[in-house]
This record gives sequence, structure tokens and C-alpha cells, in this order.
Amino acid sequence: MTNTARYAVIGNPIAHSRSPFIHHAFAEQCGISLVYERLLAPLDGFNATIQQFFAEGGKGLNVTVPFKEEAFAQCQSRLSLRARIAGAVNTLWMKDDGLHGCNTDGLGLLNDIIRLGFDPKDKRVLMIGAGGAARGCLLPLLEAGCHTVQVVNRTASRAHSLVDEFLQHCPDYQNHLRAGGLDSATSEWDIVINATSASLGAQRIALPALRFSAHSLAYDMMYGAEPTLFIQEAAQQGASQQADGLGMLVGQAAVSFEIWHGMLPRTENVLDQLRQAL
Repeated sequence: MTNTARYAVIGNPIAHSRSPFIHHAFAEQCGISLVYERLLAPLDGFNATIQQFFAEGGKGLNVTVPFKEEAFAQCQSRLSLRARIAGAVNTLWMKDDGLHGCNTDGLGLLNDIIRLGFDPKDKRVLMIGAGGAARGCLLPLLEAGCHTVQVVNRTASRAHSLVDEFLQHCPDYQNHLRAGGLDSATSEWDIVINATSASLGAQRIALPALRFSAHSLAYDMMYGAEPTLFIQEAAQQGASQQADGLGMLVGQAAVSFEIWHGMLPRTENVLDQLRQAL
């Protein structure tokens, strides 16, 4: 029986996950010995699966669909502020006092945007979508000093609800966070983030008044072998740079790795290898 530290990504389905490749590459970079696996949990057996994993000596889990909300419920009072605001957990680890949870998606996004040369400080950011993906990214963006983050959604009431719920946790950001429908995005934006799943079905997002600043980034959380429809249209509308969410995938994994091992790995080489694999 090996004493090598054991980690895994848990989900259903899970065979497609690139997390084992990413974390093994990080471990090699940092000189750490570990085993990182894919863990398929029954849709009605998430809690039993994670309990068995940690009982057998497992050190940490990444959580993917559809279990992020269940992971959140399992951590109770041992949640990071990012996880509490997101209402979802993608990183689990066990300590003496019990199971701890964090959500690293927002920091993964933030770090990738910075890697691309767009420091969000004093920038005007448009967040398209009011689901879990957007919710998990608001705090890191606002902590980075954005001048404005406006959340817009096809159903405006969902955007307003998201912002209202966020401000219950973090009222200090009231002057920097706004909400509205898609037709309310009438300013000129430095960073525009698509946090919807529209790109999965090549669906167009109706933003008739969208305008980009002279030095601007269009960022789609989805990714693929070819530029998404959102990225293609943003380029036509004047975004000076475009990026998909592959860097966010690697970035959130890097933050999970740092939580577990105390070292933040470099992402560029891993990202290049994943891009080539696409």
C-alpha cells in the first residue's frame, strides 16, 4: 500500500476531466509526489463517496458538476467567504475539526485575466449571466479593485437578485456593483465576461448596446478547439483582445493546489499543453 498523498476530482460524469493531467503537471513542477484520480460518484451517493475517500486517507477533492452545491452543504460552518457567497464548493480538504470547503473559480478567472495583461483595478467590468458561474466570480473581481462590475441577464430580476444577495454578505461594495437586463449594458467596457452557457450551443447573446474601450478584453468562460461565437462577435464589435475559459480552468486548479500544498504553481506551460491537446 502506497503512502503517496491521494487527491481526486469527483463528479458525474467525470471521464472527460482534465484535472488529473493538470495536478500531476503542477506536482512535477513543484517537486511534490501525489496521486490524483477521477472519482465517479453516483448521483445519489456523493456524501457516501467523499466520506469513504477521506476515511481511506484521501487528502483533497476537487468537485465538479453536479455536486458543487452538495459539497457546500457538507462543509457547514467551515467555508471560505468565497464559497459562502458562491453557494458552491469546488475544493474540499479535511482538517482535525472537519471538512473544509472553498470555491476557487473566481480567483482562477481573476488570475487568468491578469495573466492576459488586464489588471482589473479601476476597470469597468460587464458580467453577462446571473447563475452560479457569475456568482462565484464577483468577490475576487471586486477585491481586485474594479471601478464597476455590472451583472446583466436576459431576465433582469435574476441579475438584481444576485447582486442583492451578494451585497448582504459584502455591503461595502454597494457603490461598485450594479445589475440589469441585457439592454442596460450601455456603458463602454474594459472587460466583458460571458458567464452564460450560450457558447455551448453556439447561441447568440443579444447585447445591442455593447461597446468596448480602446484596450479591452472579451472573456468567455466556455472553451473549445475553435473560438466561441461570443469571442468571434466580440472581435467584430471592437474588443482588442479575446480569450476563452481554458485559462480559468487551469487557474482555478492552481488555487486549489495552493490550498492543499502551500505553493501556487505556474500555469503557462500546462495551459499551452492543454491548448495543443484541444
